[in-house]
Formats: sequence, structure tokens, C-alpha cells
Amino acid sequence: MTKKEVTDLSYKIVGCAINVHKELGPGLLESVYEKCLKYELELQGFDVKQQLKVPVHYKGIDLDTDLRLDLLVNDTIVVELKAIENILPIHDAQLLTYMKLLKKPQGLLINFYTDNITKTMKPFVNDIFNKLKDE
Repeated sequence: MTKKEVTDLSYKIVGCAINVHKELGPGLLESVYEKCLKYELELQGFDVKQQLKVPVHYKGIDLDTDLRLDLLVNDTIVVELKAIENILPIHDAQLLTYMKLLKKPQGLLINFYTDNITKTMKPFVNDIFNKLKDE
């Protein structure tokens, strides 16, 4: 996997989110957008895991927690969805932690409570991404 491949996948995911938002508009529950985005991504041929349990390893043991991410696309990009008025720093931290625990190079924080997905969507990368080859 290269930086370009991850970035291209990210753009395609955002495109699917835009399609869902155009169809439904703002004002619905996060769970509705999550199901619709999963369906839209699968229509495009992507492998999507929904409500995936995030493992937590602490001091040499695996903890059984109910930590779950919204979507994982092609086992590469973590997608965290919101349908709230304001994204807070804790939401950024949540996504970055999921990326770290799962060792994934990129995450997308997408808020459907907006008039324009591209203006409010926040992409995140980490050291795993930075270590990938450019092409």
C-alpha cells in the first residue's frame, strides 16, 4: 500500500459520503448515515466492516471492551461518523486512538450535520501513513 493508494481510497470514501448526504440531507441519526454509507461503499466494491470491535492491549493483556469503530474500509481507512452540530477535540482524539490501536494509516471524521461534507470532513494520517512509499 502506498500513500497515493490510501489517498485515492480516501477520496472515494468521501465521494460516497457526499452521495449519501445529497440523497438524505442533514438531520438524521448517525446510525442511519452509517448504514447508508456502508451500503454505498459496498455498491462501489469496497470491503466494509461495520461496528468493528477495537482491541485494547494494556500492559500485556487483551482487555474485553465495547470499544467499536463505525466503519473500516478495505482494512485501511477508519471512518468515524457523526451527526452533531459541533465536532469537538475529543472526536479527533477518538479517531486518532482507533487508528493507533488498529495500526491503520488514515482516518476520516465525517459529520453529516452540515450543508457541505467536504467543508467539514477531517482527514487524519499518522506515522504509519508517513512510512508508506509515495507511489
